Amino acid sequence: MTWTTLPKMPESGESTPQLLNLDHAAMQTGFSWDAARAELAGLPNGGLNIAFEAVDRWVAAGFASRTALRWLGKNGERREFSYADLAGLSNRFANLLERLGVVPGDRICVLTGRIPELYIAALGTLKAGAVFCPLFSAFGPEPVRVRLVKSQARVLVTTTLLYERKVRAQCDELPDLRQILLTDLLADGDDATGLLPFHEQLMMESAERGPPATRPEDMALLHFTSGTTGTPKGAVHVHNAVIAHRLTGRLALDVRLGDIYWCTADPGWVTGVSYGIIAPLANGATLVVDEAEFDARRWYAILEQEQVNVWYTAPTAIRMLMKAGAVALQGRDLGALRFMASVGEPLNPEAVIWSREVLGQPFHDTWWQTETGAIMIANTPGLAIRPGSMGQPLPGIEAAIVRRRTDGGVDILASDTEGELALRVGWPSLFRDYLGDSDRYQRCFAGDWYLSGDLARRDADGYFWFVGRADDVIKTAGHLIGPFEVESALLEHPAVAEVGMIGKPDEFAGQIIKAFVALKPGYEPNDGLRKELIGFARTRLGPAVAPRELEFMVDLPKTRSGKILRRLLRARELDLPLGDLSTLEGDAAES
Repeated sequence: MTWTTLPKMPESGESTPQLLNLDHAAMQTGFSWDAARAELAGLPNGGLNIAFEAVDRWVAAGFASRTALRWLGKNGERREFSYADLAGLSNRFANLLERLGVVPGDRICVLTGRIPELYIAALGTLKAGAVFCPLFSAFGPEPVRVRLVKSQARVLVTTTLLYERKVRAQCDELPDLRQILLTDLLADGDDATGLLPFHEQLMMESAERGPPATRPEDMALLHFTSGTTGTPKGAVHVHNAVIAHRLTGRLALDVRLGDIYWCTADPGWVTGVSYGIIAPLANGATLVVDEAEFDARRWYAILEQEQVNVWYTAPTAIRMLMKAGAVALQGRDLGALRFMASVGEPLNPEAVIWSREVLGQPFHDTWWQTETGAIMIANTPGLAIRPGSMGQPLPGIEAAIVRRRTDGGVDILASDTEGELALRVGWPSLFRDYLGDSDRYQRCFAGDWYLSGDLARRDADGYFWFVGRADDVIKTAGHLIGPFEVESALLEHPAVAEVGMIGKPDEFAGQIIKAFVALKPGYEPNDGLRKELIGFARTRLGPAVAPRELEFMVDLPKTRSGKILRRLLRARELDLPLGDLSTLEGDAAES
């Protein structure tokens, strides 16, 4: 299919075309990724570009005036961007990047909140053949520096405040960074420091541009995710991923042409890109973007006033809505809301029951990872929900519970047996590498299976149930946090000798980070030092990553080789069985 022969988008009040049967069993029959690829517009000579599929195809099809993005500012501002607006502005940004010397494959990082400039930069970067790399604005200076260095960012888009707080002092440590575009800088930039005003530079460029020249396997997105050891991993995704973005948005989230869609995830994380930008736009929806932080009354007002049809949010937010009580919802009409889903961590059964009782319909849990690029397992429309289950695999996805063998292979386990969740490779949004760390990438696979690192079980009816992580990575408020960054930051404090980090269950965040600290000689454990260390970590890491609790220990449990046993810290904190202690060093095995 070429972009000149797209199906007509329905006018207001018209029925929406059903591309595929939403019955879960029927969806599994006769599915092929080639057929899903054929539903895209594509580019000449077999080319493919995420931004073209998200925006320009709708302009070419005659829907230039349809609203693509509806931005709600935290101070009451409101701006709307049509598909034509986004097409023109992203063309300008792509042209600007080329004027700044950016070439295909260069990484462009964006460190902002949910502001329109982020969406323009994301789409324009993809059109230029460069690689879009979002950074979470709540990160502290150290996580930002690490990601700018590892990505070898060529250009950074940010705000003056975030630049001053998190980037400026570290510019000498960023040799690859050439230009910084400040979204709120109005006057001429400073060539000496590489600071340029985003809007002034943008409007110097033409809104016209030829079709992108990207190929399906060209690098498009770089998402950082945490691991148990070492610095964060940069997961590489290609333009082919848009096939899965678009299809899973349709099948798992029920996004239809002309829908009003709201994903509350921050674009600094993969969900905020895959399902906060690409999937809704690739399905011809209107994307609602709220700049403000969580507020129950504000959220309910947005759902009502914007007539949201599909809502994708996180279990942490759902639990906060539950805490706010029915009074926050009082008087609101959510009749336009057709489908609700959650992502980021397991959705507890109580939240499903609450949403049925209070909101009149259930939240549908979904499961996927930064590495999978798109939703893999979900409670799809038409699938009976089993509260607490992540659902069943989507069409084109084969999932299994496996046990790793010492020879590098896997054994597939029987129903109702706990093991590692694995997916048979072959879907288009699977990551293609960890940037600069192909050895680590290869360790994610056994034969033709991708090993997720998540423990789960599959029941006799094919529903999957999350059990926990197979490693020390934790999920807090939907964010995946590895111990390395947290522990490394605390070790920079002169009082700290050793650090171990665990995830501790929390009613609202799912888990919070707790640190165990052994002090150097000459330092005494007390409340003052505890607060100082937590503040020290928050300054470097930001509130999203820093520990919420900290406990002093004389010695941390370690193996005979000196590795800190986080599992033992976790077991003692949560009163769980200690397990095998034979590998502990010295007297620790006797304690």
